[in-house]
Amino acid sequence: MTNAPNTLPNYEKYKESGVIGVSDIPAHWKSVPLCTVSKIKSVANCPHKDLLSVYLNKGVVKFSDVDEKRTNATSIDLSSYQSVSPGDFVLNNQQAWRGSVGVSTYEGIVSPAYIILSLGRSYHPTYANYLFRDQIMVGQYLVNSKGVGTIQRNLYWHHLKRANTILPPYNEQEAIANFLDEKTAQIDQAIELKEKQIALLQERKQILIQNAVTRGLNPNAPMKESGVDWIGKIPIHWSVKKLKYVTEIVKRIIGHEGPDVLSITQQGIKIKDIESGEGQLASNYSGYQIVEVGDFAMNHMDLITGYVDISKYYGVTSPDYRVFRNKSDEIDDSYLLTLFQMGYKLKTFFKYGRGVHSEGRWRFPADSFNEFYIPIPPTEEQGEIVEALMIEDGKTNSAIEANKQQIHKLREYKASLINSAVTGKIKVV
Repeated sequence: MTNAPNTLPNYEKYKESGVIGVSDIPAHWKSVPLCTVSKIKSVANCPHKDLLSVYLNKGVVKFSDVDEKRTNATSIDLSSYQSVSPGDFVLNNQQAWRGSVGVSTYEGIVSPAYIILSLGRSYHPTYANYLFRDQIMVGQYLVNSKGVGTIQRNLYWHHLKRANTILPPYNEQEAIANFLDEKTAQIDQAIELKEKQIALLQERKQILIQNAVTRGLNPNAPMKESGVDWIGKIPIHWSVKKLKYVTEIVKRIIGHEGPDVLSITQQGIKIKDIESGEGQLASNYSGYQIVEVGDFAMNHMDLITGYVDISKYYGVTSPDYRVFRNKSDEIDDSYLLTLFQMGYKLKTFFKYGRGVHSEGRWRFPADSFNEFYIPIPPTEEQGEIVEALMIEDGKTNSAIEANKQQIHKLREYKASLINSAVTGKIKVV
C-alpha cells in the first residue's frame, strides 16, 4: 500500500523546484518566497472571540475541543491575543519546527507569541494546509528556527520570509485538496478501525485476567459468594484474605547516596537515568527507601497512571512509594503481581483511594491497602492461572503489535501521498 502514489500518473514536464527538499516540480508550477504570497498580521483587542491553538497532529483547533493536559496556562487577560480569520496560516513560533502549524478554518484568537500570515488569494486554504504541514515545509521551519536544545526553538518571521514554497495554479490546488480530502479520510477511517481493534483486544485481555483471578480457569467449577464487592463469586474451594495477612509493608531508608534510583513505570521497574535529567529528580537521594530484589514496589500515590512491579534490581525509590513483600506461603509472587497489576488497569483500587481527584492526587493509603481483600486459589491453581494468562498475553500482544504496525504503515502512506500530491510528484487533476 505504501507504493500507491507511484501508480498515479506524472506531469509531462518538470523543472528544478528551488525549494529545499524538493528536486523537481511540474514545469508550469511556481516556486516563490513565502513573503510574496503572504503578509504578516497582528490584530489584537478581540478578547470576545473563540480561543484557538495549534497542535502537532491537528493543526489549528478550538482550544475548548482539546482534552489533553496543557502545560502552558492561558492568560486571564486575552486583550493581547491575536485575531485569526479562516484561511490564515498560523505557526506556533516555538514548535513550528516540529510541525505545529496550520491554516485555520475558524475565526478566533491565538497566543500573542504565534506567527499569523494572511495568505490572500494565492492559495486554496485546504491545499495550503496540506502543503504547509508537509515535511518539506517543516524542514524549512527547522532551518529558520533558533534556539538551544531539542524541546523549544523559536521561529521568527524575518528568518522565514525568504524561504521558498510551492505555488501551483489555483484550480490545481483545489483539485489536489479535494483528492487529498477524500483519500486521507479513507486512510483515517482505516486507522480508526485498527485503533478500535487494539482497544477491543486490550479490553478482552483485561476481562480474561479478571475472570481468571476471580473465577479460575474451570467455567464449571461450583461457586460461592466471596462477600467482597469487587470480587463477586469465587470457586467454592478458594478463600479470600486481607492483604495484611499475606503481605508486609517495609520501609528502609538508605541514609546515604550511591545505589541506583528505581522508577516504577507502566513497563515495570526501571533504573532511572539520572544524567538524562528526564522526569522528576531529587537533589539528594539519601532519604529514599531501599528496594531489594524480589520486593514489590508500588506507586500508590497515583491510582490513575501509577503501577506496581516486582523488582529485579537492588536500589532506592521515592519515600512516598510503597514497598512490600509477600509473607505468605499461600500465595505465589507471580499470582499476587497479576492481582496488583489488574488492580491498576481495571481501576479496582480506585474506589478505595483517597485524595483530591480533581488535582490528580488519588492514593491508596496503608490502612485501605491492609484491609483490601484478595481471592486466593490453591497454590497449584495459581501457577496454572499465571501460565494460562502468559500464553493469552502473548497471543493478544502479538495481535496488538500487528495492528500497530499496520497503523504505522497507513500513516507513512498518508504522509507519502500528501507529499507526492502537494509537490507534483503525482498528477491528480
